Amino acid sequence: MSEVNRRIVLAERPQGRPGPRNFRLEEAPVPEPGAGEVLCRTIYLSLDPYMRGRMSAAKSYAAPLEIGDVMLGGTVCEVVESRAADVPVGTMVLSFSGWQTHSVVPANAVRRLDPSAVPVSTALGVLGMPGFTAYAGLLEIEYDGLGAALVVFVGYDGLAEPLQRRDAGRDLLDFRAVPVR
Repeated sequence: MSEVNRRIVLAERPQGRPGPRNFRLEEAPVPEPGAGEVLCRTIYLSLDPYMRGRMSAAKSYAAPLEIGDVMLGGTVCEVVESRAADVPVGTMVLSFSGWQTHSVVPANAVRRLDPSAVPVSTALGVLGMPGFTAYAGLLEIEYDGLGAALVVFVGYDGLAEPLQRRDAGRDLLDFRAVPVR
């Protein structure tokens, strides 16, 4: 394969808000899959708040990224080469490939997506980790809605527009992401 794998790596640990100097763009050969593996080409990648914690060396629930590591994150990918009979070329998958254009992943570590059912990008949002977190938070905490306000925020980095509306007789404060200009 003549393509280049472009990847964003952690160049230095941020002090405060991360900026361009904390990251580095690298180019490397596209990796070759081995037996039972698939080569994935990233279509969508996630940018989630937990990533900031992984850039720090402070003790946490998860191991920190090391300097020079590819930035981590969930990805929606297309399988472009397969050495696994159950995941053919062309399959759309959910992976944890990080911020890079190509990755080799064990076939048993990807989740097949059905583009005819819902947009594949929803695997990183409402039907993915953020959506599951909200769903579990509401149901496991047993939110009953009686006399309480429920605020749902779907914007990143504070870029949201609050809209007040009524639903089933209750006031809801609904946030919608607004485009960055």
